[in-house]
Amino acid sequence: MKTNIDFNKASFKDFENIPDLNAFERAEAFYEFTGYMETHGHMNYRFLTSGGCGPEMWVTSPFSKTPQKCVSLVSNDYLNFTQHPKVKTAAIEGIENYGTGAGASPLIGGHHIYHQMLEEKISSFFGRSPDSSIIYTTGYTANSATILAMLKKDDVAIVDMAVHASVYEGCKETQLKMFPHNNLEILERILKETQHKLTRMVIIDGVYSQDGDLARMGDIHTLTKRYGGFLMVDDAHGIGVLGENGRGAIELFGMLDKVDVISGTLSKAFGHIGGFVVADPKMINFIKYQSRQQVFSSTSTPAAAGLLKAIDLIDEEPEWRQKLADNVAYFKKGLISMGMDIGNTESPIIPVKIGDAHKTGDAARLLLEAGVYANAIVYPGVSRKNARIRTSLMATHTREHLDLALNAFAYVDRKLGISAA
Repeated sequence: MKTNIDFNKASFKDFENIPDLNAFERAEAFYEFTGYMETHGHMNYRFLTSGGCGPEMWVTSPFSKTPQKCVSLVSNDYLNFTQHPKVKTAAIEGIENYGTGAGASPLIGGHHIYHQMLEEKISSFFGRSPDSSIIYTTGYTANSATILAMLKKDDVAIVDMAVHASVYEGCKETQLKMFPHNNLEILERILKETQHKLTRMVIIDGVYSQDGDLARMGDIHTLTKRYGGFLMVDDAHGIGVLGENGRGAIELFGMLDKVDVISGTLSKAFGHIGGFVVADPKMINFIKYQSRQQVFSSTSTPAAAGLLKAIDLIDEEPEWRQKLADNVAYFKKGLISMGMDIGNTESPIIPVKIGDAHKTGDAARLLLEAGVYANAIVYPGVSRKNARIRTSLMATHTREHLDLALNAFAYVDRKLGISAA
């Protein structure tokens, strides 16, 4: 199909809405584009993997056609609890006791005893009363559904521009104001300008998913409260990983009892699927009956019983966090010594910034050739000039895994010149 889109410069976003094409014609144009990307070795997405989450994965790509054993740098299973024997045993016991599904939405028969136990355990994990949390089937929904329920047309969501896409999804029924990433000056200006609004909710991430850097949480909280606002923190990438006791970036900043709304995921450090929100019990009660996903969508399966053990393991086996921290320090040091631009990361998310989208696609392909599976992140995931290879480390990566990955980046640098050295 003939379009005016230059495939050499295009991204997925260019195909969201093409003027004068109907939905099926847009899909046809996009099909041609993804074929073009595959032909040029840049289709680095939706690879078929096997073997489960781990420091190594078997990967089948359009380049290899047959399964290839790779060091995996793509998983957010930071502590590798998806493979922990105690977590798997608890999940199996949940299925044996309750079956494979919940059968209904929480409102009309789908709120089972294991859901109640999980919500109470999450509340306790954050030092709150038992009725201070609610769970969702995904972390994405925990943000989108909660914000949709809380904020309406006379309210204002004030968001850091780098927040997760799920936050933007939740802001569709309220007024949206954005401030540049961690920019306190612009945030304060917006807070001043919106003082007449009923509810002003400042929404930030604890750890930002593409750069791996942290929010200026303490300063943002001070500003928010100075102007009578509320603070919501999505700490999906921090909880279980950061803080003295693994309570996340919120604990790191000493904010566990200060943040109005905490959201997070159960699919990263906790090694399952789902999301949660922690807040004042009155707000949690409101969300139970006003969130559409709580009313109209079935809830977590009994395998979520594995989460009860995973949460316990954060305290019982802190050595996993230490192993992860050691791996992060080692890998960062290796990349920096090669002259790679890894930005301001302070987490297991380590970007290798390249800039040019096509060079980044080539880098991902060459890494795979060298036995390393890592994601190429380009626009609209990041700005057009800020493409990068995004790597995520795990506690179960060995030094051999990390050395192989570092050698692979050195190989890519020799081929493409991706470092500043």
